[in-house]
Amino acid sequence: MTGNSACTLVKNVYSTILLIFSIVIVMGLIFTEQTKLAQDVHPALAFVVLWGLILWLGMVEGGQASLVGLAPINFELYKDSHPTTYISTKVCHVGDNLDRYLMGRQFMVIFIAFCINMAGAPVGGAELWGLPQWIIDVFLVTGFAMILFTCMIGQLATQVNASHCMLDYINSYFAVFTFYTAMAIEFSGLMHVSYFIQKCVGWAAGKPIQSNEPPKSALQAAFFWFRVVLSAVVLCFSLAVTLEGLFTGNTTMWDGVPNAVAVILFFLLMSVVGLLEGMQIAFFAVAKLKKSERGRAPFALKTCELLFRGDGHNLPGFMIGRQLCVVSCFFIIARVTSLNVEPGNGNNIFGVSDAAQTFFNMGFLGAVITTILGSITWQLVASAFPLAFLSNPMVYVFLRLCLFLEATGIASGAWVLAGIHKRVAGFQRDEVYIGTPEEREAKDLGDSKEVEHALAKLPGFTSMPEALVKLMSQDPSVKEFVRSMSANNIDVNVGDLQEHIKNIQNEEQV
Repeated sequence: MTGNSACTLVKNVYSTILLIFSIVIVMGLIFTEQTKLAQDVHPALAFVVLWGLILWLGMVEGGQASLVGLAPINFELYKDSHPTTYISTKVCHVGDNLDRYLMGRQFMVIFIAFCINMAGAPVGGAELWGLPQWIIDVFLVTGFAMILFTCMIGQLATQVNASHCMLDYINSYFAVFTFYTAMAIEFSGLMHVSYFIQKCVGWAAGKPIQSNEPPKSALQAAFFWFRVVLSAVVLCFSLAVTLEGLFTGNTTMWDGVPNAVAVILFFLLMSVVGLLEGMQIAFFAVAKLKKSERGRAPFALKTCELLFRGDGHNLPGFMIGRQLCVVSCFFIIARVTSLNVEPGNGNNIFGVSDAAQTFFNMGFLGAVITTILGSITWQLVASAFPLAFLSNPMVYVFLRLCLFLEATGIASGAWVLAGIHKRVAGFQRDEVYIGTPEEREAKDLGDSKEVEHALAKLPGFTSMPEALVKLMSQDPSVKEFVRSMSANNIDVNVGDLQEHIKNIQNEEQV
């Protein structure tokens, strides 16, 4: 056994042991009525809700990897072998529906995390089976047990399988239900203020947002902007209620933390979550750039040098460490923002009804704030200004932190769970069903050559000419040139460009 294999084995074993211990502790808290839901309602309900949400979170996370990864794959290759997968993809991969799904899915992840916290996180002063105080502090007070439980079972293990077994992973009606739930959330308009932010960021970057759909009719535009305004009102109201709860000490924040500190912690954690969300986008945006194109800012260069060092292991390593950090922040934000006002005592926030106060206590408002201000907004900024984002010194600091967390092997148990899940479910790699990209190309069923939004439309064209798409796929310099034209909205003479393409094709034939 090589040194690396032995090290991997040790990490897998100790991480799995930590996970099992964490599960036992969380279940113990529930059945001793030391979580909010178990205490307020019943331990059986808390048990069912917790495991149900963990399984649903796994489908949400794995579904994202599958639906995004299958976007360029021709439907004809799998609609007969995976008819249930096709139910989702035939809708998701039309027009701007993938973007709509991702918007709704982002809210689902955060809201599910908030509800998991309600069902499984310990209440203040929780003790269990006479365990030593240091174990109580490490696993309960810090939320470490819940972080490992949620990260490994509900996120990382599912992402591992879904990244290679996309077709099998979403070939169920559970996946279809999850997809349409995300679409329904987006349609509701709760997150629509994010589209306004997106347009503002695009305007500031000089990159008008491109759509894969025809222009909206007057009625569609009116409905769209109505939901934007509604979303803005919901966001402002959520902030007002949450801040009122923080300043009056009516949240589930740990006892002894001053109200002013709780407010500062709230905004600080939102910034940390936003930074980590933006880092993910910025890193992928610069992954294919040459070193000379990654800017000259010292910290941008240091960050890229560390991220892409050696065999490129640091990028997936960052993703694992990032997941641990983000989930940790989600649980702390959930504790900071979840209201703890007993309805019927006359202390309701802003004097609302008892029913409304009960709804506020569920953590829904905190999920709205975190999704829009702590996640989507930062992603949009990082997407528009990736190099400027990487110039922030804190990006380098958090990259180091995430790589350290991954190196400890704390989450290595996710690989063990993924292997068990794959064997039990009978998942097979996608190549078994649809072949490799080269094999698909040979069958004249190659992957879609459509490129990302920045390249999807050119001035003067209703769609990208097929010959130009082919040329772009063969010559990266042409792709970058077209990207710059699209980004800067440079008008071109259609006839000249098509003539130029024909000349290049003739030269290739000669």
